[in-house]
Amino acid sequence: MATLSDHPDWRYLLRELDHLYRHQSAGGSAAIRSHQRDVRTRLNRIVEGKPAILDAEPAELPVCVHLARAVDNGLRERTAPVVRAIRNVRHLLRWQYGYEKLPRGLKQKYAYTEFLGPDGPVEGETLILGLVLFAPRCTYPAHSHNGITESYVCLSGASSENDAGVYAPGSMIFNPPGQQHRITTGDFEPCLLSYAWVGSKDALRNPMKFSQKKPAR
Repeated sequence: MATLSDHPDWRYLLRELDHLYRHQSAGGSAAIRSHQRDVRTRLNRIVEGKPAILDAEPAELPVCVHLARAVDNGLRERTAPVVRAIRNVRHLLRWQYGYEKLPRGLKQKYAYTEFLGPDGPVEGETLILGLVLFAPRCTYPAHSHNGITESYVCLSGASSENDAGVYAPGSMIFNPPGQQHRITTGDFEPCLLSYAWVGSKDALRNPMKFSQKKPAR
């Protein structure tokens, strides 16, 4: 079975993500700083264990028509090293919806892909790393993750979470377990986010099982 050492492009990408979580500002937040350290620690343990590369058939979804634009935009930002490493593996990515029943309106405007996790392509049980791609004018419905701490780093485009500010390239969104969040994107450009999910092995085996509740009015 092939391992990470046989696929340098995956190894380089994971190195860039480690660098991102090492040098990304925590903005003075102890919780975010602890999460960043946890991501790095888990990632380094996985890499040192020479993880297997699992067979995963590449797949595209309708939103992937925006990927080239999102990558081009990201190459002009300070996130360019990560985006460049993503560009080198884009032909290997398996884009998914993740939902058993896709929320209305998302089919053309959203997909995600994993780099590292229980299902690969780089095998890991204690951490999931990947990408989310949103088309312009996308609304990703309110939900929360049970038992999973989540962070997004904006690589290109811009998004808002819970209408509480705009996240531009290089900024981080942090969601502790159970925190409800809704994402919207700008009118004219796609948004590309890298994400990290930290949790128990059981939680990460079924990470797309969301708790969806209507926000209080």
